[in-house]
Amino acid sequence: MERHFHRFSWAHLPMKVTPARTASFGPYTLDLRSGELRKYGTKVKMGEQSFRILCLLLENPGEMVTREELRAKLWADDTFVDFDHGLNSAVQRLRDCLSDSAGKPRWVETLPRRGYRFVGQVEWSGGAGADELFPGTAPAEQRPRRRLALFSVLAAISLFLAALLIAKWIRDTHSKHQALLIRSIAVLPLENLSGDPGQEYFADGTTDELITMLAKNPALRITSRTSVMRYKQTHPPLRDIARELGVDGILEGSVGRVGNRVHMTAQLIYAPSDTHVWAESYNRDLSQVNLLQKEIARTIARQVGVAMKDLGPERLIKPEAHDAYLLGRYYWFAFQTEKGQQYLQKAIDLEPEYAAAWSGLADSFALQGLMGERAPATLRPQAEKAAKRSLELDDSLAEAHNTMAAMYFFYHWNWEAALRESARAIELNPGFAEAHHLRQVILGSLGRAEEGVSEQKMAMDLDPFSRPWAMSRALTSFRQFDAALKEARVRSDAKPSDPNLHWSLSSAYFCKGMKEESIQEWVKALELEGNTTLAGEMQQAFVQKGYRGALEWNLISLKKNAKDSYVSPIEFARAYAMLGNPGQTIRWLETAYKERVPMLAEVESEPVFDFLHGDPHYRAIIAKMGLPPA
Repeated sequence: MERHFHRFSWAHLPMKVTPARTASFGPYTLDLRSGELRKYGTKVKMGEQSFRILCLLLENPGEMVTREELRAKLWADDTFVDFDHGLNSAVQRLRDCLSDSAGKPRWVETLPRRGYRFVGQVEWSGGAGADELFPGTAPAEQRPRRRLALFSVLAAISLFLAALLIAKWIRDTHSKHQALLIRSIAVLPLENLSGDPGQEYFADGTTDELITMLAKNPALRITSRTSVMRYKQTHPPLRDIARELGVDGILEGSVGRVGNRVHMTAQLIYAPSDTHVWAESYNRDLSQVNLLQKEIARTIARQVGVAMKDLGPERLIKPEAHDAYLLGRYYWFAFQTEKGQQYLQKAIDLEPEYAAAWSGLADSFALQGLMGERAPATLRPQAEKAAKRSLELDDSLAEAHNTMAAMYFFYHWNWEAALRESARAIELNPGFAEAHHLRQVILGSLGRAEEGVSEQKMAMDLDPFSRPWAMSRALTSFRQFDAALKEARVRSDAKPSDPNLHWSLSSAYFCKGMKEESIQEWVKALELEGNTTLAGEMQQAFVQKGYRGALEWNLISLKKNAKDSYVSPIEFARAYAMLGNPGQTIRWLETAYKERVPMLAEVESEPVFDFLHGDPHYRAIIAKMGLPPA
């Protein structure tokens, strides 16, 4: 292919790098001297061919590197190899190292039948000079020995004037150039300008709506709400935030309301250079806030040079209904589901065709059933009715499709419908981390391990701080116990106070047969959850009667709780399974089946039940559910 410009290509030079030269992009650092790729400081195993491909792409960011150039770089002319297959495999291994995908590229974009292009922002350090990078460059031409003095003066003046014009052009175009480099954005929590702590829900809710609207654009990767909320009321350097979240753009601003008027400011910053790309302030009526989110999303899309997809129907919402909706979601995120339901229902009463409120109500009922707060039979009809009503009002809501996917999976055991709704949710909002996580759960239950891991990687890239335990649990469900332990240990070292990581470690240790370690992590998880009394009792049972004594204590504790509140049959099934009691385990699994307990949908994903896979009673339950046998 003819090129209209000249660029340096490693294809024409022997591999030679200078000491300590490194490339940084997102959470990754590539050291050319050692050939090591690290993510957040942790080494990522990488093959030689993938390393060479990445080096060549990083040297030419934003430019296409042809397949022929890669062939020349990877294989000598006299090497006999299936080039297409070899290159495709090497690029796929590179994507695996970078948690990337061809369908939604974050780092490596495929240009079909032509080549590849690195689409992220890369920063080099410790770079070589031109003499080292371009050995053998021809020396500059000798300048004439004699020049006219007047010509020199005129030329200097001309150059000076040209420099002034160029400087002005650079200033005028710098922000636009930086904007075109932005393909991932973190929306920091909007500051509450009202000065009233009681208005925090409004600022948080507006942030959440803006994230949701921006995330509908498949050309942009938007960090999820739970990961950005950790920066609320803190002010670390923007470069540090961008590095932690693996983004190149930061959107920050403020919002305040007086009566039925809203004032909002927003500014987009190119994080690597801390350059302001765009800023605007808005004054709107409270009923127009939802339209304002769409306006900002479209404006940012134009600023960064990407097309904006349809954002759904536009309609004004009564201010009172919108306010109730924001309060409902505020309590939802605080896990106060019943209080959240009250406000979401109020929003619906005020605005019966408020699709987002119906979706939020469906989420709330479904979550209560999954968490075992109430018997699932009483919650399923309410959750399903709300989700269907939401989709009738607005079929473009990814959240509603995701809720329907959860309903089909957990409550109806309709696996194909669950996959279909899950795919639709991700299609509508590729940046919806919750949808990717749910899809991993669905795929895992159907035995599709490789696809499930890929979805969980995507979920954690979009929302790295929400579920640090999720990948370890996914790996455990796929019986990759060593990898699960390694993942959980690394995450636990970075976040030692997260009880869920210790639950994950306990589960993986149990599956490995490391009984003492499993109990100690179990005790630690209880302590971190604030259940110090239970933690002490379990520790004492372990000291007195060993591992089996601790498991028997767990069963006694469940029976005691069941006297005062609802305890899911699946919990009893797990307790008996850990004790190795097949009869009681089957009995409680059959009870869970009769009650259509939602979490039974994941039964094939739980290694604790593996010892039953040959039992005809267990196989009968799996067959009645329509699950593929393990």
